[in-house]
Amino acid sequence: MKESASSIGRTTGKIPGEDTGISIHKTFCSICNAPTHCGIDAYVKGGAVIKVEGSESHPHNQGALCSKGSASRQYIYHKDRIRTPLIRTGERGSDEFRPVSWEEALETIAQKLLRIKEETGPESVVFYAGYSKWFRPFLKRLAHSFGSPNYCTESSTCYQATAMAARLNYGCFGRPDLKNARCLLVWSHNPFYTNTAMTRRLMEAIDRGLKIIEVGPLITPMTRHAAVHLRIRPGTSGALALGMANVIIEEDLYDREFVDKWTHGFEEFQQYVREFSPSATEALTGVPAELIVRAARLYATTKPAALLPSASPTVHHTNGVQNHRALTALIGLTGNFDRPGGNYVVPPTWLNISTAASTREDQFKQVRQWKDMAPRVGEDVYPVWCRLTPEGQAVHIPFQIQSGKPYPIRAMLAFGMRHRMWPGSDWMLESLKKLDFFVNVDLFMTETGRFADVVLPACTSFERSELRFWVENYVMWSRPVIAPLYQSRSDADILFDLAGRMAPDDGLMQKGYEASIDWILKPSGLTIAKLKEHPAGLHLKDFQMPPYRKYEKQGFPTPTGKMEFSSTILKEEGDDPLPRYQEPGLSPRSTPEVAEKFPLILTTGARLPMYVHSRTFRLGWTRGLRKDPSADINPADGASRGIADGDRIFLSTPRASLEVRAHLTEIVPPGVVSFYHAWPDADANMLIAPDYLDPLSGYPGFKSLLCQVEKI
Repeated sequence: MKESASSIGRTTGKIPGEDTGISIHKTFCSICNAPTHCGIDAYVKGGAVIKVEGSESHPHNQGALCSKGSASRQYIYHKDRIRTPLIRTGERGSDEFRPVSWEEALETIAQKLLRIKEETGPESVVFYAGYSKWFRPFLKRLAHSFGSPNYCTESSTCYQATAMAARLNYGCFGRPDLKNARCLLVWSHNPFYTNTAMTRRLMEAIDRGLKIIEVGPLITPMTRHAAVHLRIRPGTSGALALGMANVIIEEDLYDREFVDKWTHGFEEFQQYVREFSPSATEALTGVPAELIVRAARLYATTKPAALLPSASPTVHHTNGVQNHRALTALIGLTGNFDRPGGNYVVPPTWLNISTAASTREDQFKQVRQWKDMAPRVGEDVYPVWCRLTPEGQAVHIPFQIQSGKPYPIRAMLAFGMRHRMWPGSDWMLESLKKLDFFVNVDLFMTETGRFADVVLPACTSFERSELRFWVENYVMWSRPVIAPLYQSRSDADILFDLAGRMAPDDGLMQKGYEASIDWILKPSGLTIAKLKEHPAGLHLKDFQMPPYRKYEKQGFPTPTGKMEFSSTILKEEGDDPLPRYQEPGLSPRSTPEVAEKFPLILTTGARLPMYVHSRTFRLGWTRGLRKDPSADINPADGASRGIADGDRIFLSTPRASLEVRAHLTEIVPPGVVSFYHAWPDADANMLIAPDYLDPLSGYPGFKSLLCQVEKI
């Protein structure tokens, strides 16, 4: 008897039901950064994930799912997953490990770290968080309960410097209020590749008439929607922002009421920006003067207007913090701070996600005061960073390992560490080899993990429970979709187990993971028990968003209580209080002698839409979209060097050289080479010297240095 099409679908298709044995479980993808996690419907059969789809009921992504999330099954079931705890038996980097039980691995870690604490103090141990970010509050609390000030994260080269710049100006920062904005200044941000859930809201706003001003050297999907594209020379954001401020002030387009009542140092700032006439700014940035004037007028007169920067492109320069201070100053100058349609300040709820709910995350993490611990790593070199950022500066770790000053760094407990995050990444790896003891927790056996003394297998978000908030005032306590594969465990379970061995006096951590989450959630009135009643998530309908213009009652959380054009903190630390522009450390203007041999500007770290950090390069679906590491080169620069699209080339800087393929494209302007982020077989950070850093934040100058390309 011939089967009907519907009968075949029920028996062979991935359709949930009793007859197929398939069930749908609600969870979310955690491959990307926390603000971009998307709801997922996981189809499960026989204890295995057989299919994933974007969850249509989830308010954040509304059923959409990018290429990375669509490849979740390849991520979960990848052959490189670490299957058991491992202890090194051979030389570091030899891949010689023996599998051990969790009990032996955890007891080894605890005994080694407690012995180092006794010998040279708890500050000799660094507690490091790479990817992902969800376990960070627990790691920071463990570090402080252990007695170490040295909780460090990959945010030492990511978001924290932009936050630091905003804190110098305002004491806090606000997200763009897209729903009410009429103009959006998009500065070196490409949400089409890095935040696809935001893109839907952005396109809806454009359809309502939102005007876009895009700033950045690269052509992006945003460019076609922009009223103005200011195509700057990499590293000159600060100069452009000061040039826009010049126009706004000279043409009397600034918000006099806000500036007169709520700002500090405007007169000094006004005097300084007179140096940045449109023609002078054009000479520095490469942006035509008439476009600078048009953009400044559009931003200042189209009220309300908001600024949308990215996490780090404006601060990945040797002048990064002052760059970012200059561009965020435009918000206050135009009176768009914490106002409807401007940059709206909503305190973070959990993991840098702002909603109407309040939690005790900060109190949970900072269990011991900084004054009661030794100085943090980098505090002697980056004092402003340590005044404004609640963690150590991880970029300084290799310097302190090598020097032993002001005290030795002897051990590291790391989660998701990748040594290639550091500038001069080979030097960071050599520094790791000098540690007495190094632990890395990860999903996959990585290059960095091969140099660890103990390697622990973590599980994916499909295999654990996790608290997650979204900006749409939505919250979920996820449940495991499948049991942890092999002997992998949740990062939280690992941390709370170690806390029992290493921090017995921390009563809250001794109560466990869920008890700690309930303690954190208490101000919100939420509990895990309540969230478990809503496995697909819960709308925070009964919660009230904070008011606008909070500064009118509270002032600004700065030393003067005002928005500071001239920073009190920087002045106290002996630094320039104005957002003064300086050329990148390597540029045609600052080092013309270097530019003779390396005449092109190199900017690194832009993302392709299918990759985030190095993890998704492992996945067949995503890697197949661009297999070979390649540098984007303008066709004019390729032609002058006899380079055709797809040719093998040397990409060289004064420090090192890589063999990659040429990708000729108008995406980059003439004179600029763009090299993408995190290629495992062509490490861009090898090209950058370890000390090519911003003196205020310690951030590497990833996005503005000099290079040459030559056909092989």
